[in-house]
Amino acid sequence: MTTPPDDRSFRREMATAYRSGWHFIDLATAIPHSGDSLMVTVFGEPVVVTRDEDEDIRAYRCLRRPRGAPQPVRCAVRYGMIFVNLDQRDQRLAEPETPASRAVSATPRSA
Repeated sequence: MTTPPDDRSFRREMATAYRSGWHFIDLATAIPHSGDSLMVTVFGEPVVVTRDEDEDIRAYRCLRRPRGAPQPVRCAVRYGMIFVNLDQRDQRLAEPETPASRAVSATPRSA
């Protein structure tokens, strides 16, 4: 007979193993027009996937605190499928990178 998993170990396993990967949400055709949204639950966390005015698909984690602003989640569309990544360790990737924020270093090869 096996023992049921401990709640703390289960939450730790969910946080380390499962949230760090990319997870399929739905097809991009589920939100065809700008302003459309889709509410899903990924590993117990509510996530809203929306299509904005520029026809880009974005995902936000819904915080359970009162007056909490939605937190951006990494979102990617590949082959018409929407994927999200709930990993919070690298929040830089949740925001789109602007060309001005990239630093380019030019070091000559002879140096």
